[in-house]
Amino acid sequence: MQNYSKLKKVMIDKLSDAVLGNGDFADLDFENCVIFPGFCDVHVHFREPGFSYKETIKSGSLAAAHGGYTAVCTMPNLNPVPDSTENLNEQLKIIERNAAINVYPYGAITVGQKGEILSDMEDIANSAIAFSDDGRGVQSEQLMREAMMKAKSLGKIIVAHCEDNSLLHGGYIHDGDYAKAHNHKGICSESEWKPIERDLKLAKETGCAYHVCHISCKESVELIRRAKAEGVNVTCETGPHYLILTDEDLREDGKFKMNPPLRSKEDRDALIDGIKDGTIDMIATDHAPHSDEEKSKGLEKSAFGIVGIETAFQLVYTHLVKKNIISLEKAIELLSVNPRKRFNIPLGDDCTVWNLNEKTVINPDEFLSKGKATPFENTEVFGKCLLTVCGGKTVYKSL
Repeated sequence: MQNYSKLKKVMIDKLSDAVLGNGDFADLDFENCVIFPGFCDVHVHFREPGFSYKETIKSGSLAAAHGGYTAVCTMPNLNPVPDSTENLNEQLKIIERNAAINVYPYGAITVGQKGEILSDMEDIANSAIAFSDDGRGVQSEQLMREAMMKAKSLGKIIVAHCEDNSLLHGGYIHDGDYAKAHNHKGICSESEWKPIERDLKLAKETGCAYHVCHISCKESVELIRRAKAEGVNVTCETGPHYLILTDEDLREDGKFKMNPPLRSKEDRDALIDGIKDGTIDMIATDHAPHSDEEKSKGLEKSAFGIVGIETAFQLVYTHLVKKNIISLEKAIELLSVNPRKRFNIPLGDDCTVWNLNEKTVINPDEFLSKGKATPFENTEVFGKCLLTVCGGKTVYKSL
């Protein structure tokens, strides 16, 4: 990353050119604020087409702008699944019509995300940011090898949700002390790290660019650390919740249920070490909105997934930067610079303005997302987004 003071100066100049010059924002006190490059989230679920009662491109992109994001990559667990040009175009038309920020859709790895036949990867490569079956793991080693070989030939990244279905056994939270104490079925860490181990060998074999979604356990960190040392073309992400919470923080409430689950303190510490030493390249939210009804059925019965795109920077700043775990410069690398670099997403004139001194309390009623389920409800955090500019246009302004 370039020197932060220089980057800040560039952002100030861009903001002045793009926004302040028109005089519309003279009421904002920019002297007490910090200007960042627009954040970039490579892992969101905007649910449209197919599940617009959970979220839409419009509501999701407005929520992203509220969180300081000017670019996101949308996962393919939609209806229709973007596994062909026809299906992907349906999503692209909605994006063109309704997106407030830059939205880059993933193409599916397999037809219908069923893990049986490769999608029409060649035909959709020009319109898809990368290929993923997120929400499901590709169970077949041979099919994943074929997908990596095809992606390599197309110059695209394979973005993997790593989950071995044979090891799940009906689990829905981490297989740890809380699960045992409260008689819940647990999800073992091996169900995550075993597919990563497999895929890293395939990435080394094929030379494919490989990215691992939402890692949550210490074994995953160590496997990726070793693979990077061996020269494997791999990057990975984790979410703010995995860096802050553990299974000791669980409550009998659906807003604490996500996949992968919150794991142990030891796992969280390993993730933080991975952030600090560069093993973990970026922070992504896995923003996964559901209806209130779907999230109101407790840990066992609620749908997997929480929202996070409107609170990610606040949480990272409050729990990692202000506690001197990472620097502010490192946070911006994780939230903007590194994801853009890996996925070749331009910054342009995009920037976001924050008052870092203002304390706020996370209140889902103030979210622009349709989804309201967050384990951080009523948490006090530092930082308020005042303005987000994308493509020279103001896409969010605080009242």
